[in-house]
Amino acid sequence: MSARRGLGARWRRRRPLRTRLAMAAAAAVALVAIGVCAAAFLVIRFKLYQQLDQNLAQSATLTVQQHRDEGPGVKAGECRFLGAPACAQIVPADSADDPATPYLLPVAGATREVAAGRRAPYYANIPLPGGKPGRMFTTTFGDGEAVQVALRADIAERGVRQAALLLVAVGGAGIALSAAGGYWVSRTGLAPITRLTATAERIAATRDARHRIELPPGRPVREGREDEVTRLAATFNTMLAELEESVAARRRLVADASHELRTPLTALRTNAELLARADRLTPAQRERAAGALGRQLREVTGLVNDLIELAREEEPQPLLEEVPLAPLATHAVDAARGHWPAVPFTLRIAPEAADLSIPGVPARLSRLLTNLLDNAAKFSPPGAPVELCLDARELTVRDHGPGITEEDLPYVFDRFYRAEKARALPGSGLGLAMARQIAHAHGAELTAERAPGGGALFRLALPVS
Repeated sequence: MSARRGLGARWRRRRPLRTRLAMAAAAAVALVAIGVCAAAFLVIRFKLYQQLDQNLAQSATLTVQQHRDEGPGVKAGECRFLGAPACAQIVPADSADDPATPYLLPVAGATREVAAGRRAPYYANIPLPGGKPGRMFTTTFGDGEAVQVALRADIAERGVRQAALLLVAVGGAGIALSAAGGYWVSRTGLAPITRLTATAERIAATRDARHRIELPPGRPVREGREDEVTRLAATFNTMLAELEESVAARRRLVADASHELRTPLTALRTNAELLARADRLTPAQRERAAGALGRQLREVTGLVNDLIELAREEEPQPLLEEVPLAPLATHAVDAARGHWPAVPFTLRIAPEAADLSIPGVPARLSRLLTNLLDNAAKFSPPGAPVELCLDARELTVRDHGPGITEEDLPYVFDRFYRAEKARALPGSGLGLAMARQIAHAHGAELTAERAPGGGALFRLALPVS
């Protein structure tokens, strides 16, 4: 049995899904058709024999009325002809009371029991004289006697055979139509899946995520309004759009990184070649070249580290802990004051935020605040303060510099994006992109806007209740 099941399972797995769906639909409709035809056959057979039995019961009643005072024996024998009246006979309970003339219909022990009142009346199929099929009804006839009546059953049996042939033909046609309908249903229902498979194969072959699955025209996909296959195709298109965007972002990142690395690497190679001929340089020249080489190495190292951190989209879970924000903000401002001594930094912590904390990685959150403060200090004019404010709902960093233009505002968090005013300033254009990524990884939202009265304002919406 298990071997047969294994063979059946392997056979089903080897069949295409369209074939299996068509076979399943055809089998379901075929079972329904067979069940309906079988039920119809039983109903027709029951009705035909019920009509014949009613005729026999009427004939028995008529025989009882016509031969009430007569003794046992055959009372009518015309049933050997089709359409003739029923043949009838009276049978006593005791065989000793049988007449000398033999009975026309078969007399069995059940007949004697009905005559004696020990058995209920019954119907039976019998062969009539001449070999024709007949239907016999045996019931009581007074005390100690039974009456038997019979009719030819040719009409009922012929009707049953004709009904059986007709229902077999109808069932066969229904099965054939169900097979054709199952194939049509499978072909129509699986068309989006076929297109999905072809699109996936084309993407795998060409590595081009711009392909899409064609959806039914003129019908927007809405939740609960479309079938599952169409929604699957729409979801696959959405996934392809996300994949295309991700691939494009990766390509832009590689292109931008190569562009940003080209200049410092060229300078590094130039200074390295220059130091390779140090015997031709004066001590002052060698010192300047070595200093420039060190600065360029630190710049490249910082850029590479930033790229590595940007490539990581999630924070390592084992390093998460409850980070108090007030001490973290104080430390970030103190570090910024040491790095930007010409810029005054102000810190304001609301009383309700003194004990505020969020789950996260302290080093990454510190990097977020440092990037925001460095960006603000970079654009602050001499003597203009950089303000960091923390309350129970958000953390803000504001500067009093030139601010962010309307055309630059949508792109300030893009990787390597540098506004026209910032291109002459130091930096790689990754600080704000890294800050937003760290914010998202910690469940926060970082936004930028133009501050009232001038300057830029960055808001970090905290993930706290």
